[in-house]
Amino acid sequence: MRKKMDNGLSMSPNDPFSLASGAQPSAVDYQSASASTPSPDSATPTMLQAVHWADAARGHAFAVWLRSVQERFSLQPESLRLASVDASFRRYLRLNSGHSRYGPSVIVMDAPPDKEDSAPFVKVADLLQQAGIRCPQILDWNQAQGFMLITDLGEHTMMQRIDPTAPPPLEVYLQAVDTLIAWQKASQPGVLAPYDHALLRREMDLFPQWYIAQHRQVVLDAAQSQVLEGAFETIIANNLSWPSVYVHRDFMPRNLMDAGRAHPLGVLDFQDAVYGPISYDIASLMRDAFVSWEEDFCLDVTVRYWQRARKAGLPVGDDFGDFYRAVEWMGLQRHIKIAGIFARLTLRDGKPKYLADTPRFIGYIRATCARYRELKPLLRLVERLEGIEPPQAFSFGRV
Repeated sequence: MRKKMDNGLSMSPNDPFSLASGAQPSAVDYQSASASTPSPDSATPTMLQAVHWADAARGHAFAVWLRSVQERFSLQPESLRLASVDASFRRYLRLNSGHSRYGPSVIVMDAPPDKEDSAPFVKVADLLQQAGIRCPQILDWNQAQGFMLITDLGEHTMMQRIDPTAPPPLEVYLQAVDTLIAWQKASQPGVLAPYDHALLRREMDLFPQWYIAQHRQVVLDAAQSQVLEGAFETIIANNLSWPSVYVHRDFMPRNLMDAGRAHPLGVLDFQDAVYGPISYDIASLMRDAFVSWEEDFCLDVTVRYWQRARKAGLPVGDDFGDFYRAVEWMGLQRHIKIAGIFARLTLRDGKPKYLADTPRFIGYIRATCARYRELKPLLRLVERLEGIEPPQAFSFGRV
């Protein structure tokens, strides 16, 4: 069974796409942690040697805040090290803790407030906890400085349970399905921002702006622009024809933490959650940004999700064929915007690793467009952009 794997992905609220979280750019600037304990009077404490601070003033502010919470949570500043970075301006640091209540380590979210708003993280974390879903607990938040101390869900993700040489792990995907259903069952209107026409369209517009114009260096003529416009509106109308629930917006293996098969998965990078089409998160899970499976496996997991969701009273309809079509069309919207985001990350933000994965998204886009008559004009446009001769046959999601 052919599959391709890579690292994960995170977006920020500043990205209209907001694929939310876990990717690590190829170059991370940090030093090894020091074993010495900082002096309370030191303006540049030794503990900061574990992490590079491009802004010395921010590094000092962090040192002051960390000292203020050190005793309360039995933190060990000398253990400070990078936990992960993502495609946004956030990064995560790990600290050892001697506090028995919170485990052997805790996480610091470093989110400069002029670039990242952490309030949505706090709000959605509360919603997840109310739904009985395992997610980071907020221990301390310096809102003015953008430093947050949260519980550590561990270092092992669902992605790390996936063996690229073995068949896809149905068991762990069904764990993810159960987690998703618990999240969706907690849905209430008016709590999260709507995933409406304006937001869906703004996300998709990144494709012509960044992927076509900037990455491919193509200027669309009037007829091609009309094809894109018509396809985008058709896709959005299909997406919005389905009922709304809470949408994580990047529900994928890199954002699900593995505490062992006897425990539920933990959920990360949920700060961009919205209230939108019920087809979104299952499409995100099964049409991942960084791992592709054969369609028989995607169908198997999706139909199991649909059966369990129906039993739970979620509005997935009575016909699986209709629902699977909705998942495909929702995944299409998602992959169009990801291609735009990845081009922007490369060309604007200097993170070329992301653009290397765009063939996967182009493959997803072509596979879905080839299935539906109303999407054939978009298929031909994409193939022309890619310099691809139309094949005699095309297999689902293969790149």
